[in-house]
Amino acid sequence: MSSDRQFADLLKEATEGRLTRREVLKRAAALGLTAPAIAALLAACGGDGGSEETPAAGEATQPAGGAASPTAGGGEATPAGEEGGEAGGHGELRLLWWQAPTILNAHLSQGTKDFDASRVHLEPLADFDSESNLVPVLAAEIPTLGNGVAEDGSSVTWKLRQGVKWHDGEEFTAEDVAFTFEYLTHPETNATTYGKYTNVESVEVIDDYTVKVNFKTPDPAWFNPFVGPEGMILPEHILRDYVGARARDAEFNLMPIGTGPFKVVEFRPGDVVVYERNPDYWDPGKPHFDRITLKGGGDATSAARAVLQTGEADYAWNIQVAPSVLEPMEAAGLGEVVAWPGGGTEKLLINHSDPNTEVNGERSYWEIPHPHFQDLRVRQALALAIQRDVIADTLYGAGGSATALTMNEVPPLMPDDVTWEFNLEKANQLLDEAGAERGPDGIRVLNGVPMRWVYQTSVNPVRQQNQEIVKAACAELGIDIQLKSISADVYFSGDPGNPDTTGHFYADLEMYTNAAESPFPVLWYRRYYSRNPETDICQKSNQWAADNDMRYQNPEFNDLWDQVKQEMDPDRAREIFLEMQRLVATDVAEIGIVARNNVAVRSKEIVGQNPTQWASDLWDVKNWRRASS
Repeated sequence: MSSDRQFADLLKEATEGRLTRREVLKRAAALGLTAPAIAALLAACGGDGGSEETPAAGEATQPAGGAASPTAGGGEATPAGEEGGEAGGHGELRLLWWQAPTILNAHLSQGTKDFDASRVHLEPLADFDSESNLVPVLAAEIPTLGNGVAEDGSSVTWKLRQGVKWHDGEEFTAEDVAFTFEYLTHPETNATTYGKYTNVESVEVIDDYTVKVNFKTPDPAWFNPFVGPEGMILPEHILRDYVGARARDAEFNLMPIGTGPFKVVEFRPGDVVVYERNPDYWDPGKPHFDRITLKGGGDATSAARAVLQTGEADYAWNIQVAPSVLEPMEAAGLGEVVAWPGGGTEKLLINHSDPNTEVNGERSYWEIPHPHFQDLRVRQALALAIQRDVIADTLYGAGGSATALTMNEVPPLMPDDVTWEFNLEKANQLLDEAGAERGPDGIRVLNGVPMRWVYQTSVNPVRQQNQEIVKAACAELGIDIQLKSISADVYFSGDPGNPDTTGHFYADLEMYTNAAESPFPVLWYRRYYSRNPETDICQKSNQWAADNDMRYQNPEFNDLWDQVKQEMDPDRAREIFLEMQRLVATDVAEIGIVARNNVAVRSKEIVGQNPTQWASDLWDVKNWRRASS
């Protein structure tokens, strides 16, 4: 068909009101029309540019507590020339991830570093944007209640984007979505993303571009599977022979094939990933950069300096650096500190099992309670010894604030009657009441075991200072804290053979940050769930890959979680979430310290980023561009 004929047909549809402004822009870009021709088409849509097709109020399932509904929004393909011009031409984007990625298959990921590195080349069906709206990626549109989402919450049907190619030229279809489910739910695959799919009964291929996700029980979080970092789709034609026990043998894990805006051309685990622009990317005019180098290793301070002072990098992730160190760097004028809500909660995790007693070749076994922390009064005393305001103000500045909560990402689900207090006198009284008597050396003894605790976290100056503050306060209580710092690459690796990972938790206390996975954080709360200990609690039999690494066990919490995971009424779900957070706080399952903002540093040359708390820093890297290009 000639371009004149295509333009005439497009103009006719626009004039008759059969296309939205957005659809006109997308099709005009695909035809390569000139600016005057596009202007004429937009004028044909009407003076207001046409009305966008959005769900009626109340159509979409609303996350508990009134958070923004997961409806379609943003993320549409931007026509060439509208934001940044044609694809390519912006040179190299230099990224620093001071925790280096070690694998490029998101479903075998061992932490944020691997999810982020994977998001450059792999894509989910959808992501959440900064307003908590669902944005279509490999999906053609976002389902809504009654239009894709079953009224009873029993299923969701996704329509897929057509014309998408894998990096090797093969077509992306519904078979890839169904295969991804088969792959990650095979018990011998040991996928680290499995938690998002536990309520999925099956994934049904309706046609080449339609899949139906059937749930075991009504699921108000129907948007969890195949969405966000844990939702990336894998190529069936590449991995069909690597399901189950062979999953970690696939060459794909180190040299993957994806649908994303960039393709991997080099990967040295624990060091660097090099990507080149995907010339056949489905989004017209994207991406803008020709090449990405994601360098790993080092530390947050040196990463910040490379962007803010020396200009060696364009963007550095997860800058957990004291404000007194960061502010002078920013004054150099090359870059800027970027902060946005929802960075998770820096928390002190309590080991509810005994890390010093071995059972069948493993320690911290869930059936052996901790000799001290089995007493609530001890846990309460520890909470009273945490100077949250000093830690937040001194070590985090704009990067965080003191908190008593362990989940700080969804405001409607955060009870305002949960507070914190620093009170060593009250803490001493509670330890006395628990029967923890001071020995000749001043160290308390409870149940015949001296209160000498190992407190571990990753190597990071802020975290080491945090440890010192806690250690000093505990010393006044007659508790001796031994500090342990572990390389982040090991600590967050999930290596089943390494005793120093967060999952093994072979210490009394440990510290790290994590965050809710969506505005309906039912999966995040699995970290306290223990209905089926063999599968819910980290241990040797599940390669320490379960969600509950604290070995926390509370039947009351289990009942609440079982209720909320299938509660379709958003008001009732909100009430249950509030009950869960109150229970976690009053029972001192763990201790929230700092409600963190996401903090990164970015060259002033980099524009087009739209950071969100619900997705990878690189979820929209296709939109990033260099202002001077």
